[in-house]
Amino acid sequence: MRHKVAGRRLGRTTSHRKATMQNMAVSLIQHELIRTTVPKAKELRRVAEPIITLGKNPTLANKRIAFNRLRDRDMVVKLFAELGPRYKARNGGYLRILKMGFRQGDNAPMALVELLDRPEPADETGEKGDKKAVKKETKKESRKEAKAA
Repeated sequence: MRHKVAGRRLGRTTSHRKATMQNMAVSLIQHELIRTTVPKAKELRRVAEPIITLGKNPTLANKRIAFNRLRDRDMVVKLFAELGPRYKARNGGYLRILKMGFRQGDNAPMALVELLDRPEPADETGEKGDKKAVKKETKKESRKEAKAA
């Protein structure tokens, strides 16, 4: 029995597990959307959310603590410049974990981990899709006008 034992071992040594969580936290802050297994995603939440909470209060001490946990200067800058102000009004729960089926090779349950309230990427397909939708609406309207006339 594992009474009062917190955290998952994930089949790794302690140092490997810490390095994995550190790398995943850096990737999450950098890309704001990552794909991983469900147990790793749930464990990442325990690591990443306190770091984002640090970013809400930009003191020198918090910056040093964040750098100690992430070891990536650019991500610490992004944490305090972008993510901290974005989540200033939110009291926690900065991540969303979406289950997305099973991995092809070993059938491991996969998840998509994303930061909430992230800005929508300006993608070419989205713009083209909007233009097509507008064109369809105008065709429908023109047909209605032709029938009415």
